[in-house]
Amino acid sequence: MSTNKIPYLNLQSQYNAIRSEVLTALEAVCESTRFAQGPATAEFEKAFADYCGVEQCVSVNSGTSALHLAMRLLNIGPGDEVITAPMTFIATTWAISYAGAKPVFVDIDPERRTIDPAKLKKAITPRTKAILPVHLFGQPADMESILHIASQHDIPVIEDAAQAHGAFYKGRRVGQLGVIACFSFYPGKNLGAYGEGGALVTNDSRFAERARALRDHGQSQRYYHDEIGYNYRMDTFQAAVLNIKLGKLDEWNAARARHAGAYAELLKGAPVKAPSFFEDSTSVWHCYVIECDERDEVRSRLSDMGIETGIHYPVPVHLQRAYEFLGHRPGAFPISEEFGRRCLSLPLYPELTEAQIRDVAEGLREAVSNT
Repeated sequence: MSTNKIPYLNLQSQYNAIRSEVLTALEAVCESTRFAQGPATAEFEKAFADYCGVEQCVSVNSGTSALHLAMRLLNIGPGDEVITAPMTFIATTWAISYAGAKPVFVDIDPERRTIDPAKLKKAITPRTKAILPVHLFGQPADMESILHIASQHDIPVIEDAAQAHGAFYKGRRVGQLGVIACFSFYPGKNLGAYGEGGALVTNDSRFAERARALRDHGQSQRYYHDEIGYNYRMDTFQAAVLNIKLGKLDEWNAARARHAGAYAELLKGAPVKAPSFFEDSTSVWHCYVIECDERDEVRSRLSDMGIETGIHYPVPVHLQRAYEFLGHRPGAFPISEEFGRRCLSLPLYPELTEAQIRDVAEGLREAVSNT
């Protein structure tokens, strides 16, 4: 086994491959002096809408802002409830809280690791104003079942696609499935900016028009403010970078899929639970997350070998101190809690080599066998 350090994420390698294109694009922005909502932003919005197969894309300054605007577009506010999963990055529920609504949690399916449709109906009340499934780690949620239940109750569905750029569910890109979908372009994402960024996509032109006003201080026209808005605009620098990366996204996602397949083969028979593959969908493998006993000790052993790992996510949202007021206790959502205790994210990015993947798999086998 090699002794070279294997980073969890290697954005430097990606930058090296596109450096000249990026610097040329950023110089063009500087020459234009159009630093906020410049031409590159409109160009990216059109390209990303086309990529997702939807009519409208509204760029914003983060995935969190996109989710917040989705709440505003559906007029969700105090006294309302929004159903989501407790196993997610907390930004999912921040958006609900920013709107003044209450997050209502439904536990995850242990294999798909996304919201469990079998438990969804029981969470619906007269106050439920939206369902917010998360396509966690690049794996689409079971949207057919979720949409069926939602339609029975006339509840809109918002996709949290922050980790799923380019993923497919039953032949359709994520982003096409709900009334609104929200993406993050945080640097470590499959499609990452060089700073913060996000987008909201939809086929509803009225939603898009209002979102464009809300992101720009609620302006319908310059200096005319129709409602309380926000400064959620995307920097032109970020759009310029994203325009370059979007053309390479499918290639990068394909590399991630190959790496995930290699991990799956190399970890067969190992005393860990590897992520599942599903015939109804194509994951983009934002994270490759295994489950194992004594996770923290295993992680420490891997670190000693020079293998960096991540944990996504150690504390489900319902047990975060920020949400103590909801009154949930340990055991409320046992599958998410058990996953949080056992989850370990292995290095996964397009530039990983076959040798590095073998080293990680061998290191993991050794680490779990010695705990």
